[in-house]
Amino acid sequence: MPPPSGVAVLIPALDEEEALPDVLDRIPPWVERVVVADNGSTDGTADVARSRGAEVVFESERGYGAACLAGIRYLSHLEQPPEILVFLDADGSDNPADIGRVVEPIARGAADLVLGVRRGVDGDVGTILPHARFGNRIVLTLTRLLFGRAFADLPPFRAVRFDRLIALEMDDRNWGWTLQMQLRAVRLGLRIEELEVEHRRRSEGVSKISGSLSMSVRVGAKMFYTLWRERTRRR
Repeated sequence: MPPPSGVAVLIPALDEEEALPDVLDRIPPWVERVVVADNGSTDGTADVARSRGAEVVFESERGYGAACLAGIRYLSHLEQPPEILVFLDADGSDNPADIGRVVEPIARGAADLVLGVRRGVDGDVGTILPHARFGNRIVLTLTRLLFGRAFADLPPFRAVRFDRLIALEMDDRNWGWTLQMQLRAVRLGLRIEELEVEHRRRSEGVSKISGSLSMSVRVGAKMFYTLWRERTRRR
């Protein structure tokens, strides 16, 4: 297939001036718009993003979901919103070269949401530390039991038809974002595809979510709350 049109990339970022240049430089040239959602950075994240040609939106409320929602609001108010939106982390753990593979099933009309399942390369376990992998397994098991859908991962790297994303009415403002999207996609009957993507250790520092046990516990609690909330939510 020729490169798809109407593709935008949204990158939530918090203090990622060191890793962000390489991420932006490796995004395929056929991507029409790159938006960095600066989530209250105290370094030069915004300046770095602009210097690489990205558009920058600001969200002072800390939270992955809050940053994503700010980017979505910005894109939805454009004269020509994207047809496909890719979510990509700013830390260099995912390979932007995989954007084409993640977008392709949507571009050919075979999927509405594609999840980039994280797989380490050459024995690298990526940024998913053991306690985070264990927590993921519990959440994914409960997802299968409560919602009847088995998932291999809760990856941040994903692509979705923009109109279907709007229909999901996403509102999680922090750590439940990826899970909420998958659960609401199941409820709405979206066609979901999972495929493996390259995943490596982040370029600099440690993960802000899985980099410590205490943060992972907080994230896990939010995941359980999200499961309960989505299970009891009226359609």
